Amino acid sequence: MKIGITCYPTFGGSGAVATELGLQLADRGHEIHFISYAQPFRLVHFHEGLFFHEVEVNRYPLFEYPPYSLALAVSMHEVARRHELDLFHVHYAIPHATTAWIAREMLRDEGSDIKLVTTLHGTDITLIGQDPSYWSITKFSIERSDGLTAVSEYLQKVTYEAFECAKCAIRVIPNFIDPAVYQRAIYDCQRDALAAQGEKIVMHISNFRKVKRVEDVVRIFDRIARKVPARLVLVGDGPERPLAVDLAQELGREEQVLFLGKIESVAELLACADLFLLPSEEESFGLVALEAMATGVPVVGSSGSGLREVVIDGLTGRLHPVGDVESMAESSVELLTDSDLWKRVSEAARTSAVERFSAERIVPIYESFYDEVLGEGT
Repeated sequence: MKIGITCYPTFGGSGAVATELGLQLADRGHEIHFISYAQPFRLVHFHEGLFFHEVEVNRYPLFEYPPYSLALAVSMHEVARRHELDLFHVHYAIPHATTAWIAREMLRDEGSDIKLVTTLHGTDITLIGQDPSYWSITKFSIERSDGLTAVSEYLQKVTYEAFECAKCAIRVIPNFIDPAVYQRAIYDCQRDALAAQGEKIVMHISNFRKVKRVEDVVRIFDRIARKVPARLVLVGDGPERPLAVDLAQELGREEQVLFLGKIESVAELLACADLFLLPSEEESFGLVALEAMATGVPVVGSSGSGLREVVIDGLTGRLHPVGDVESMAESSVELLTDSDLWKRVSEAARTSAVERFSAERIVPIYESFYDEVLGEGT
C-alpha cells in the first residue's frame, strides 16, 4: 500500500505513535509518505520506503494568521496525486481529518478514490473537539472519515457520547511499543548523573499541561521522600512547569527534584527509573505509562480513564482516584521498599506490555483495517 500519514510532529503521544507506525509499516513493505509542517521528532534517520513532505505556509499581509490547514490540504492533495496514494491516515481530528477530507474531495473530482482513516488520540476529542468553536467541524470531519479508530475503549465511549456519533463506527486499536527499544538491560544507566548513591529514582514524563496534574507529582514525591531516600526526575516541558518548580521550593525539595526538559528518546532514561508517576486528571491511553511498563518500571497513577486499560491495578502498578495523593504515595513507598514486590510488579509490567501492546501484535491490526477500508478485506 501507499499511505500518506499526517500528524503533529512535535513531542506528544499522537506524533510518537504515528511516526512509529509509519516506520513499522515501511519495514513491512509499504510506501509511507509523512506530510506535515516539520519532520516528526522521532523520524531522525533515513529509512527505506519512507518519505517526508514539508508543508510550506506562505505569509501574506492579508492573513493575520497563516492558513496552515489549507496549505496542508493542498500538500496532501499534491502528494497523493503525484505518488498515487491509496489512503490517508491522519492522527488527531483537528485539523487533520478536516484537511484530509478537503484533499480527498479534490482528488475525487479528479477521478481518484483515495480513502481516509482518522485515528483519535485524546484531547482532539476530550478537549479541543468539545470546544463550541470546534464541535461541529470535529463531528463533521470524523463522520466523513472512511475508517475511524480510537486508541482506547475509554476514548471510543467519550467520542460516542460527546458527538452523538450516529455515523461513527469506531474501531479500538491501542497504542503500541517496540519491545526491542524498551529493554532495561541494553542501556548502561548512569544513575549517578540523576541521583545520589542509594536514592530511588521516581520519574514523570509529560507535556506539563494542567490535565497531567504535575503539582500532584511533586506532592506525591514529597511524601515518598519522607520515608525513602529518593530523587524526582521530571522530563518534558509545558505551562505547568513553573508551578511545579515553585511547589518543590515551597516544600523544601528543590535539591531533590531534577527538571530535564524535553528529551526525544526516553527509553534510556526509563531504564534508570524505579517508579513512574502518572496522576493525570484524564488519560485517553497513557503511552508513556506503557513505555515505562515495557522497561520494567512499575506505574502509580490515576484510575477512571484510559490508563486502566494499560496498567493492570495490583499487577503491573497501582491506580487510585484522581487527586488521592496520599494513597498514591503509600503505594509508591510500598513498591520502593519491598524489593520482592518491586521485582514481581516490574516483571509483570514488562510481560504485559510485550504481550498486549507490541508492534508485532498491533501493526497487523492496522493493516487489516486498511484492507477493510479499501474494500480488500471483504
